[in-house]
Amino acid sequence: MELIKTISGLLWGTPLIVLILAAGLIFTLGSKFFQVTNFGHIMKNTIGTLFSKKSADGVQGKGMMKPLEVISIAIGGAVGVGNIGGVATAIAVGGPGAVFWIWLAAFLGMMMKMAEVALAVYYRSKDGKGGYYGGPTYYMQKGLGRDKGFKFWGVLAVIFGIGIFGNVFSMQNFTVSQAVNATFGIPVLAISLVYVALTYLATVREIPWLGKVASIVVPPMCLFYLAGGIVIILMNIANLPASLALIVKSAFTGTAASGAFMGASVALVIRTGFARAMFSNEAGWGTSPMIHASAKTEHPVKQGLWGSFEVFVDTMLVCTVTGLVIVVTGKWNSGLDGPALTLSAFESVLGPVGSIIITVGVFLFGLSTTSGWWAYFEVLLRHLCGENEKLKKTLINIFKVVYPIPGFLVVLLYALGSDVSGADIWAIADLTTGVPAFINLVVIIFLSGKFFQLLKDYRARYLGRGQVDPNFKLFDEDVQAAKSAAPKN
Repeated sequence: MELIKTISGLLWGTPLIVLILAAGLIFTLGSKFFQVTNFGHIMKNTIGTLFSKKSADGVQGKGMMKPLEVISIAIGGAVGVGNIGGVATAIAVGGPGAVFWIWLAAFLGMMMKMAEVALAVYYRSKDGKGGYYGGPTYYMQKGLGRDKGFKFWGVLAVIFGIGIFGNVFSMQNFTVSQAVNATFGIPVLAISLVYVALTYLATVREIPWLGKVASIVVPPMCLFYLAGGIVIILMNIANLPASLALIVKSAFTGTAASGAFMGASVALVIRTGFARAMFSNEAGWGTSPMIHASAKTEHPVKQGLWGSFEVFVDTMLVCTVTGLVIVVTGKWNSGLDGPALTLSAFESVLGPVGSIIITVGVFLFGLSTTSGWWAYFEVLLRHLCGENEKLKKTLINIFKVVYPIPGFLVVLLYALGSDVSGADIWAIADLTTGVPAFINLVVIIFLSGKFFQLLKDYRARYLGRGQVDPNFKLFDEDVQAAKSAAPKN
């Protein structure tokens, strides 16, 4: 475990932080601050479509799922214990200033997510049944390998895949079991077994079914948690100005030891803020583009808007509420961390009701993340198998059986008296986040030219800025079809 902590510390040092900032700035500056100048357009064409007479049911375009179903799986995969436990851990380790860096990571992440989603949709593939699948390994193969002639794209794809599959040792089961045990006193093993059973129930069906379920469960789940947090902030509104000042000040000065808080340097504040932001909103990680690639959409950037909206909801709303609740209630320096810290902050104002909100939130958020991540694993397995349908079906069925077991084993070790701690689990999470994120960020930077071509076309078609090129192909499959149809000399 010490080796994992050491590697995680090195990985999340200066190189990855600089890479995140570089990617975020490239897409933000290159798009002329699209997430700011076109924020209203993003909202109108994402959440706004749900209240339009032109309902999402009438979405046109290629794909196999409606945008709401896709975004519900993606938000379900992103809005998890990272929003409750991850933000709390960032504050417990880095102090209130970590919230500022979470915000900055989200601001840049809105464009990174838009870019990686657009690239995933553009380079996606269609299987024999007409289903669309895509993601980082697909744009590595087609964008880097085929278009740019990079022969070692497969090496990058393997490293990326290994990092993603490391998340089978996720902290969802462990954190959920701890939270429910602390609130209701139910043995962690019993909770873990129930969680495993529900995970199997969620994964026996394929990705389109997950989308329908997620579109029903995820929106009210987020609203339930946000409502409780906003009530607490309003009840402590007098503390809000000082709390915001503390967040901004300590982001650049670090935080001195206070109460049971051990203090934190500026470097530690930045590191924890960026690490927890990526774990929460997944911008740059390369995960949610794997489900966005299955969406019905007329334009890759149009689906990219949903990716940007996803980061906004996950971080600027849910994570912000968690962070402000912890700071305005003064619990940030209590010595607690993870869900226990968030639970303490909610309880301090709402009493037993606060405990129920957090426990239910952790359980539902954890289950939504576990279910959403199944979709990512399935996409990687499908790409690995290529056209071999028999191997594909066999591997997916085997993985359905194996998938919940590693998380249960972590809880079993804890129940048997092992010294497994929340800090150990977060070290694993940092490792399995950092490795694929490093690969994915480098790749999308190299493919940024394609994204900016797509964005230029989108601006011309939907924002009336520039001339539409009638020969520009919106999807890679159309480009390849045109090449195949071209007369041979």
